[in-house]
Amino acid sequence: MKIKITGIIIMAAFVGTLIFSMCSKNQPKTDHQIYIGVACYDQKDTFIGELLDSFKEECSSMEKQGYAISMTIMDAAKSQRVQNDQIKQMINDGCNVLCVNLADRTEPSEIIDAAREKDIPIIFFNREPVEEDLMRWDKLYYVGGKAKQSGELQGELAANYIKDNKKVDRNNDGKIQYVILEGEMGHQDAIIRTESVVECLKANGIALEKLSYQIANWNRAQAQTRMMQLIGEYKTDIEMVIANSDSMVLGAVDAYEKLGYTESNIPVFFGIDGTKEGLKAVQEGKIAATVYNDKEGQAKAMVKLITAAVTGKGMENITFENKKCVYLPYKKVTKENVSSMIP
Repeated sequence: MKIKITGIIIMAAFVGTLIFSMCSKNQPKTDHQIYIGVACYDQKDTFIGELLDSFKEECSSMEKQGYAISMTIMDAAKSQRVQNDQIKQMINDGCNVLCVNLADRTEPSEIIDAAREKDIPIIFFNREPVEEDLMRWDKLYYVGGKAKQSGELQGELAANYIKDNKKVDRNNDGKIQYVILEGEMGHQDAIIRTESVVECLKANGIALEKLSYQIANWNRAQAQTRMMQLIGEYKTDIEMVIANSDSMVLGAVDAYEKLGYTESNIPVFFGIDGTKEGLKAVQEGKIAATVYNDKEGQAKAMVKLITAAVTGKGMENITFENKKCVYLPYKKVTKENVSSMIP
């Protein structure tokens, strides 16, 4: 990373918090000095980790444009209370723009109030706030993808695969028995991805029978545990596994591998996110397809927004929806095109 380090790496007093470089009140402030405070819900989330890597690379490239970047990254370990305190600390440390991946998308009020008091713009990313909250102030923005599109693309991928591979219907009853691994209880993206993938499959003429759904919190290990429970209950009846993320679908694959199931008794798997491990699994044929969540595009959009928000220049060159949101499209990934998606 080429970002200027303005302080030592330390472990903060908050649970799950790591500061990469301290924002400093004592440095001279100019249009070309940007202090970024980054708050994420859980850095152990595979996609968030990869998105942050892309974001740091994009911030490093800003040095070539004459910007001096200082950055603090804090991990809330899924606690909104902890995240609120972390953001207040970053504000006090002198950050002049915040990038926030909310622990709880329904509870951003304390963050918004603290930032607004100091006139610090917030760029929410990956976990979209409720629209009413996003409209509370003109310096609130969002960068991410549209959850409905990801579910629809996953549904199209699954429908096409089923039509091309009649063996998916192993019991030949004209229906696909399936289970769903869902991200989080009550989480908007998880709900929308789950609903839209099923609606899309049905719209494409696929007859379905839902056996079960399980919450696995975007986590591979949890997904493996949930899948082993489902296998214990349904044995070889499961013909398709749909997951809201690659991490969870890989956890499902892990469960079958651990139990020693043969290929003829393993269902077809579909994920979302296009993580490095997810793309590799598509390439190896372990999962049929995934939907690529454009982390590189999101990282570029965040940096572009940061620059415009801090310097007051270039905002007119950014394409918004509802004057607040920058959405990056998802992309279908199959074995046929996965090689082009891997760096």
